[in-house]
Amino acid sequence: MDTPAAPPVYCVTVQGRLDEAWGEWLNGLTIETADEHGSCVTRLTGAIVDQAALRGLLNRLWDWNLTLMTVTRL
Repeated sequence: MDTPAAPPVYCVTVQGRLDEAWGEWLNGLTIETADEHGSCVTRLTGAIVDQAALRGLLNRLWDWNLTLMTVTRL
């Protein structure tokens, strides 16, 4: 019997700072802020079950007027 594959893990980077309290709205993704090249960025990292869920996350970030910097499948 095949075991189901674990969902892929993504790291999405946006410009600016998101508080960790937003994690509940982001389906439990890990939220880390960092300074890169003199500006603050936030990395959202975690398992995203499928492309529809990824699209939903990206749409939510768009709705919040956040600037998307990178989307990386880890």
